[in-house]
Amino acid sequence: AVSVGWSGYFAGSILHETFGITLPTWLSHGPYMPGGFINLPAVVISLLITWLLMIGTTESARVNAVLVTIKVVALTAFVALTLPKTHGSNFEPFLPTGILGSNGLGVVGAAATIFFAYVGFDAVSTAAEETKDPQRNVPIGLIASLGICTVFYMLVAAGAIGTIGGQPLFGADGVPFTTGSAELARACLIPANAQALVCSNEALAHVLRQVGYANVGNWMGYAAGLALPSVILILMFGQTRIFFVMSRDGLLPEVLSRVHPKWKTPHIVTAITGVFVAFAAAFLPVGQLADIANAGTLYAFMMVAIALLILRKREPNRHRPFRTPAAWIVAPLTIVGCIGLYFSLPYEAMAVLPIWGAVGLVIYFLYGYRKSYLGRGMADGGEPIDMAPPGSH
Repeated sequence: AVSVGWSGYFAGSILHETFGITLPTWLSHGPYMPGGFINLPAVVISLLITWLLMIGTTESARVNAVLVTIKVVALTAFVALTLPKTHGSNFEPFLPTGILGSNGLGVVGAAATIFFAYVGFDAVSTAAEETKDPQRNVPIGLIASLGICTVFYMLVAAGAIGTIGGQPLFGADGVPFTTGSAELARACLIPANAQALVCSNEALAHVLRQVGYANVGNWMGYAAGLALPSVILILMFGQTRIFFVMSRDGLLPEVLSRVHPKWKTPHIVTAITGVFVAFAAAFLPVGQLADIANAGTLYAFMMVAIALLILRKREPNRHRPFRTPAAWIVAPLTIVGCIGLYFSLPYEAMAVLPIWGAVGLVIYFLYGYRKSYLGRGMADGGEPIDMAPPGSH
């Protein structure tokens, strides 16, 4: 999804606005857009990030640090320029689709979609093995990054909507078009809708151009073109490490946990993941990809909350360097919230989860159930697991 979003900035701010090059629709959009065939820029950036992850975590971390700095500076500049130009009238009607909509509409439906903005924070925990003093630094990294990013999300949204408005586009039946739908893509081709925020492929740059900061808008596009790959990198890093650990435990074929002799990275699983990501980015719209990702992530977060309660009950004395506060309140609220948001997603996104779940169960019962070291009470490689807390022997 982020690759597709990056493609819009690359094709708009970098190619079109700077070099006067306009990519044909069939090369810059998937089949969801009339005349579209493949989103080539999204494919290219996905494969480039895959290569970067394959050549080494140290190199990836250095590049990511630079990209994150660019992103923070760009977002701070956007907030500083747009907030003084906001008008209350642009927020009216404040709830154009109501609170409880259906098929991804309404405030709750929007919350289910915008949940994608919080996908990837769990990647911090997947990097625990490669973190110094993880017992201290991982919780700090998770909580601090969540807080900082939430503030940025709110300020950027207020600046964008407050300056040019962010109302949805409605069909002839008076029902708003769903984000990422083919109907919305066709509606955005109508000249009268060309300037709508919901139709922009480079939203922040578009807002700045509309309020008189055309040059800054172009620079915002450059910053997005440079910084958005950092998001792709983090998401793919987390996913490949999850597959790596599953393979090392025996839940997936052991070949996926092989480490490159020179790069010291799980190159095979990284390459496979990158090809899959590139394929999805080539043919699906950003909204649909985000909703599909949200469905799986909401389910995963719900299962984490359930596991937390089970472990607190089954192993109350387990060594826990970080304890979730008020677990018997936080975890049930998390479960209810995840279920509610899941059923607020578009129907197509909800349908994908049980299909992927069935595929996962087939793989587990045909392969992982028999091969899992953890399931047989053994550590990686067949050694018995010692569950005692450090220092208890």
